[in-house]
Amino acid sequence: MKNLIIASIIVLFSTSVFAGSCPMMAQQVGDKIAQAQQLHDDAMAAHDSGDHAKSEELYNEALELFKS
Repeated sequence: MKNLIIASIIVLFSTSVFAGSCPMMAQQVGDKIAQAQQLHDDAMAAHDSGDHAKSEELYNEALELFKS
């Protein structure tokens, strides 16, 4: 019985600790999405101006954001 109570308390408090990190994780995801969108826009501008090498470089940089 004592072990059950201890296990219940540990589970209760551990889930609340992890729940506090959700806003931070959401901010990190949002920041990466914003960076990727900016790189996408810059790459499209480079493509439209005929600088395809720069466009590919920017797209590869944007894709790297999602690998880390």
